[in-house]
Amino acid sequence: MKIRLGYACVPATIDETSSHTLTYTNYKRLGNKGNEKLDSVIKSNFQSLEKILKYNIRNDITFFRMTSELIPLVNHPDVQYDFINQYKSYYKKIGNIIKENNLRVDLHPSAYTVLNSVNDSVVTSTINILEFYQKMYKSMEIDSKIVLHVGSKVGGKRLGIKRFIDKFNKLNKDLQKLIVVENDDKSYNIRNVLSLCEKLNIPMVLDYHHFKVNKNNEKIEDYIERIFNTWKDDIPKIHFSTPKDKKNKRSHNDYINVDDFIDFIEKIKFTKKDFDVMIEAKKKDEALFRLIRELKYKTDYKIEKNTIFL
Repeated sequence: MKIRLGYACVPATIDETSSHTLTYTNYKRLGNKGNEKLDSVIKSNFQSLEKILKYNIRNDITFFRMTSELIPLVNHPDVQYDFINQYKSYYKKIGNIIKENNLRVDLHPSAYTVLNSVNDSVVTSTINILEFYQKMYKSMEIDSKIVLHVGSKVGGKRLGIKRFIDKFNKLNKDLQKLIVVENDDKSYNIRNVLSLCEKLNIPMVLDYHHFKVNKNNEKIEDYIERIFNTWKDDIPKIHFSTPKDKKNKRSHNDYINVDDFIDFIEKIKFTKKDFDVMIEAKKKDEALFRLIRELKYKTDYKIEKNTIFL
């Protein structure tokens, strides 16, 4: 059984971000120079992403969530710009780094990406951005996942799930293969999402923090094998975070509570399956490194670099 740890988007220990943005207001204000500025921001993001990936490789971090903000204004209806062909060499370079170093990367679109919205314009925007990510992956020559929530609960969860299924089934088949669905902390719990994923034959991402704040009497031990089975031959992915405090249970802490993490591992290790854990903490890679150090102190897990072997 092997567990690999990763983190999301922006490292805390180096001054790099691939999420530089350009608002539409500023883009419009620049007039004829708007595209020039947009080009500059996009290239800066690519350069930072390359540095972040190389930093991860040097520190043996092979699991990483890319930012969904790599390309600003990509889904704005009034911005007519070639976001794919103009940057093919940049996509290819990033893709080569990922492939040559056996990295696992994915991305999690913003909260505005809602496939089951009752607003047609939101659905159209969502499909457009998902299709862009599909083209981006193709340009990188990688086969990675896109993590979605079920989304809107307007009309109740039953109707929300039906809308998700209807919209999902209208996506192109290759795009469908990229999508995985995560349980959330308010609406769609572990049972809802697991049932949906089994019905659509797509993987489910377990968010353990969301599970703990949005459950009845469910025990993770009763669901983990079914969740892992949705991944078929792929390595399952889990999100793990620690609440900020008792009053802010849904917010993420700076770090991971090592005792809670150990308790979780002990509950599910009976599966004897490999899986990856995305550390969702505000201190990003610092939280990952700290967790590793604490595991070395508190357990007899065999740890090699930033991967845990049990």
